[in-house]
Amino acid sequence: MEDCIFCKIAAQQLPSAKVYEDEQFSVFMDINPVGKGHCLLIPKTHHEDVFTIPEDLLRDLIVVAKRLAKAIKTGMNADGMYIWQANGRAAGQLIPHYHMHFLPRWEDDKLTIGSWEPVAGNMDEIQAVAEEIKKGF
Repeated sequence: MEDCIFCKIAAQQLPSAKVYEDEQFSVFMDINPVGKGHCLLIPKTHHEDVFTIPEDLLRDLIVVAKRLAKAIKTGMNADGMYIWQANGRAAGQLIPHYHMHFLPRWEDDKLTIGSWEPVAGNMDEIQAVAEEIKKGF
């Protein structure tokens, strides 16, 4: 889809702090992070949500999701992992391209998850965190 920001990132038409990439998927840091280490997993092909993504692609995606969660937990020395996936604007999906959010959590992080206003993150820190996570992939 030519106007989809995630399709443009997957096609390398827009820059990203990439963590992982293969033929089907791309993982990159969220530029509006909820917390340190917040990254996204997307299929390279455009599918709006869980209702439209092909089941075989979703099966392959969940294997990458598990590897990513382990890489983040290891790379960030996290105590836990918050993983979420929204479908449709009413559910909080801002970009209509299937994606999963991964956010490392620590026992004392005091982070409250709910709705949030996107706030631009520090790109140098985001890139540095991407490098930490890559080590565990």
